[in-house]
Amino acid sequence: MSCCTGNTVLIFPCSGGANTGKASDMVARKLTKDKVGLISCLASIGAGVSGFIESAKGATYNIVIDGCPLSCAKKIMDKNNITNYKHIIVTELGIKKGETKITDEVIEELVEKIKEKVKD
Repeated sequence: MSCCTGNTVLIFPCSGGANTGKASDMVARKLTKDKVGLISCLASIGAGVSGFIESAKGATYNIVIDGCPLSCAKKIMDKNNITNYKHIIVTELGIKKGETKITDEVIEELVEKIKEKVKD
């Protein structure tokens, strides 16, 4: 749920092997803790699990966080005809794939930037 709006917001992070995937996952967990939305399972969408797909389609909107421009998370959503999402790419927010060390400070900066981008 989104803070104070009554909207259903689900968060689907890339959790790839690079530092950018790690950042996406950690940011999604922090956004959940901050009550921006609720983290959900991108792998279930990719596997075609109908309950997860229907939940995503029924959400007010989804936040899809990709680590890099390959946009695997976005492609998974598109492949399953889920269109009600706001797409974020971590490398477009200043993180360099394979270079930027993912610290608590970096995660907090990303969280604030994403909150700004997904404001209702």
